[in-house]
Amino acid sequence: MARSMNAKQTYLIDVVVGDIANHFSNQIVKGIDSVASEAGYRLLISSSNFDRDNEHALIDRLISVGVDGFIVQPTARFREVAEAIGSSGKKLVFFDSKYYDYTASWVKTDNYEATKRALSEVLAKGYQRVLVVAAEPQLLSSRTERLQGTTDTIEALGLPSEHFVIPDKGVPQEELTAWLHEQLDECTVPTLVFAPNCWALPDIYVAMRDFYGRMPKEVGLLGFDNTDWAEVASPSVSVIAQPAFKEGVEAAKILLDLISGTGRIDPHQVLPCTVQWGQSTL
Repeated sequence: MARSMNAKQTYLIDVVVGDIANHFSNQIVKGIDSVASEAGYRLLISSSNFDRDNEHALIDRLISVGVDGFIVQPTARFREVAEAIGSSGKKLVFFDSKYYDYTASWVKTDNYEATKRALSEVLAKGYQRVLVVAAEPQLLSSRTERLQGTTDTIEALGLPSEHFVIPDKGVPQEELTAWLHEQLDECTVPTLVFAPNCWALPDIYVAMRDFYGRMPKEVGLLGFDNTDWAEVASPSVSVIAQPAFKEGVEAAKILLDLISGTGRIDPHQVLPCTVQWGQSTL
């Protein structure tokens, strides 16, 4: 560390994720590390817990440590993050969100398009109503894009829909279970439940346990990520899968390219999602 400080390079990269506990973040970090370690860099991992003040405090603290660059999953205060890191002279790459300034660097997935594709395909199979169970979209641009894709698809098809808002602190199991019963017990048309937040899908799946026997003809469930357990759950769950490991790889490549100043890597990348279909949908 002393030699690195003298050389004004620490070979340390800080990665700030929203929630270190979820599978998406795990795969992002693995992807980043696969590239960074090969280039001789080590990672410092921080979790903002989607708290704006915590995010800013983490950035300030790690700038003082002397890391060479940042890879950040930003909250809505991404402009403050960009300004703080930029003024320190450090390089920055955002992931999971597009910073709407072409001078910034970012890698993300096609959240809007992927949501529209998957919803359009599954709704065409016969679901006539949609229940959206999602967190407030304002915190992250990825949430905004998914919700907009959801709204545009439902409106284009002219289908009725209802929304249940999940607080960021976690899924209120009893409240959600009661709401689902209100919406589904007397429902006579095939209804799709869409859960666009990957961190909430496991809890939403548990809250729907009384409806497993009605899947997929009467009640369907479509979520995001969690591909490992979604495949082995019973019934298995249909999910839109983000290429999280690949996203981490590309974020690391962009950052190392910025640090070296070579300018060989496109600093603005959008990666396509895929769909892993399960028994929870038609």
